[in-house]
Amino acid sequence: MVKLDYNYCMADYIGDRLGICEKELASYENKVKKAHNALMEKAGKELGFYNLPYDRDNVKYIKETLKKYKDKYDTQVVLGIGGSGLGPAALQSSLLNYISNELPKEKRKGMRTYIIDNVDPEWFSDIMEVIDPKNTLFVMISKSGSTAETAADFLACFTKFRDVLGSNLKEHLVVVTDPQKGELRRMANEFGLDSFPIPENVGGRFSVLSSVGLVPGELMGIDIEALLDGAADMDKATRKGDLFSNMAYLSATIEYILYLKGVNISVLMPYSTKLGKWADWYVQLWAESLGKKVDRDGAYVYVGPTPLKGVGATDQHSQVQLFKEGPYDKVITFIRVEKFKNTVNLDGDDKFKNYSSLSYLMGHTMNELINAEEMATEAALAKEGKPSKTLILPEINEYYIGQMIFFFEVATAISGELYNINAFDQPGVEEGKNFTYALLGRNGYEEKKKEFETLYNKSSKFIM
Repeated sequence: MVKLDYNYCMADYIGDRLGICEKELASYENKVKKAHNALMEKAGKELGFYNLPYDRDNVKYIKETLKKYKDKYDTQVVLGIGGSGLGPAALQSSLLNYISNELPKEKRKGMRTYIIDNVDPEWFSDIMEVIDPKNTLFVMISKSGSTAETAADFLACFTKFRDVLGSNLKEHLVVVTDPQKGELRRMANEFGLDSFPIPENVGGRFSVLSSVGLVPGELMGIDIEALLDGAADMDKATRKGDLFSNMAYLSATIEYILYLKGVNISVLMPYSTKLGKWADWYVQLWAESLGKKVDRDGAYVYVGPTPLKGVGATDQHSQVQLFKEGPYDKVITFIRVEKFKNTVNLDGDDKFKNYSSLSYLMGHTMNELINAEEMATEAALAKEGKPSKTLILPEINEYYIGQMIFFFEVATAISGELYNINAFDQPGVEEGKNFTYALLGRNGYEEKKKEFETLYNKSSKFIM
């Protein structure tokens, strides 16, 4: 089981400036119990992510439907942004060879995978240079079916590969979208495309365990059943309303208490390059869920801890200087892997024994070094009175990644209750989308165009 170590958030270890005493933590038990009850009333109803670990009918449908594509194509291109891109990208980087696209076909678990989650024309064109459309399945992911970036990426792919996709669209395109409504659903129905559902009560940033992650994951060769097994076991472990029996609630409550003390930056720092994209995923999950202007009572609160990505040991040589000696405004969550799949020895030979920078490493492993660096960073921050906690993964595989995903989702959900905000909407994102639609002349956004022109009336005086 994944474990949570929160020693270095406690006053016993980091002092009274930010350290939490046991009595203070225990004083939140009733608040957490109330938040738990509120959450459980919505779990599985409006909050559909609670159902995803148990939707094995969808797994069966995905496996049966995708078999013909796995036999036919060697590449998939995923078109999706936000949770529709971040989740699949994190699954790919953590559970496959990190550069699996460069492996020969016989050594890959599944399809080469390219994830297009932006509309940068240069980057898009770079990816297109390595795509053979005749051997490629395009996986278009958008719950609403109208996401501008995903629509643009599809049109760009269609324009470039018109000769192949024009006449054989249904053979090269599958969609992941709302089961009933939206223009992508309409397109799937009209063109006879294979499609996979995103449940209506599952938001994009909570969707990685739905078809959003499972369809690309199955095509990559990931064990999607084991992924859901891990999530299901974490669900069982985090259904308890008692603060000290629920690691997700405990982690969220600690961050909430620290936020009230002025700690408004939440860093996720896995000590593993392969887990780095999960920090990207966490940034969206935390920011979009908890950054809110208005609480449930309609009061203007402007709350939300700012999430920040770090990767150890890389960022020991950049960000950790700020974490240790900068403001007392951050809590770091480290991720440590107990057992890596591979062991890399640091043996050397006698010719290096007179070099002190090399000799002390000889006889150890890279595995020992990276975990020693993680623990050393914990201790160095604690010495300065800076709080941190560590999520400990027994190893990196589908089962434990599933546990980790669900841990962070539950921690986010309970945080929304603690802050008394809606953690499942994103009104701040919608305004920018609407202005974009207006700028590109989408019907129905004429008034937004006028509003934008008023707001964007910039002076040349302030442009150098």
